[in-house]
Amino acid sequence: MRLLIYGAGVIGSLYAALFAKAGYNTSIYARGNRLETLRTKGLLYLEKGKVQRADVSILSKLQDDDKYDFIFLTVRENQLHQALDELKTNQSKCIVTMVNSIDDYRKWEKICGEGRILPAFPGAGGSIKEDVLDGALTPWLIQPTTFAEISGEKTERSKQLSGIFREAGIPYQEVEDMHIWQLCHLAMVVPIADAYYEAVHPEKVGREYRVMAKTAKRLKRNFYFLKRECGRLSPGKMNLFLGVPLPVLTVVLSLVFESAFGNKFMYQHAIKAPDEMRQLHKQFYAYVKKRL
Repeated sequence: MRLLIYGAGVIGSLYAALFAKAGYNTSIYARGNRLETLRTKGLLYLEKGKVQRADVSILSKLQDDDKYDFIFLTVRENQLHQALDELKTNQSKCIVTMVNSIDDYRKWEKICGEGRILPAFPGAGGSIKEDVLDGALTPWLIQPTTFAEISGEKTERSKQLSGIFREAGIPYQEVEDMHIWQLCHLAMVVPIADAYYEAVHPEKVGREYRVMAKTAKRLKRNFYFLKRECGRLSPGKMNLFLGVPLPVLTVVLSLVFESAFGNKFMYQHAIKAPDEMRQLHKQFYAYVKKRL
């Protein structure tokens, strides 16, 4: 089975390394400085404190007749349409869009072709330091890699995708409605990113009670809205935001923001991708305003 990772940032590099380690024929498509680094040094990553090199092919161009069983699109939301436009003439049949967005999936299919999109979202985080990936998967209980067909049906290719994740040791879940799941995800991550941008000291925001209290209120407000709008939250554990008293949620958030988990999976992305997160902020609250 041939796999292509389109995008060589933290997420793309981590999934490429995991797929390659599992024995899959894996290629990674990169550009700019990251491309030159990968060409010179290869895809380097930390594993148990040691630097390893992934057995992947590095691509600078993607030919139309270069077919893959799955293309994993691991770019930022503001790069998505350009990437889909580039892929529209490629003959690969399935594009797994591992992108943070509440866009209409039909809009994506109008760009790259009907039936090619399989929406997903990664469960991972980390950073690239001195050309070495220091990334990790999030635990299954917190956020597994999540995906679903647009129709919500289980298909042969969704079964194949499950098998790929299972063989690569990647925690995953297939949900009923990926759009609702992504709405709920943004309802959570947008206030979290805003907390960093509003803090006096972003790296220590968990100690700023005013910001934590405001974040807790925003989370509750967002999930109350989505529960009313969609009829349910996905995954179901998001209902905890509704049931936990505001003072307790504020304290819990402070602890999470101060933790190693918060640093790896929340702080690093928010600080490195402010343009993307601010755009997602606008999209999410525009969605809310339109439906109020």
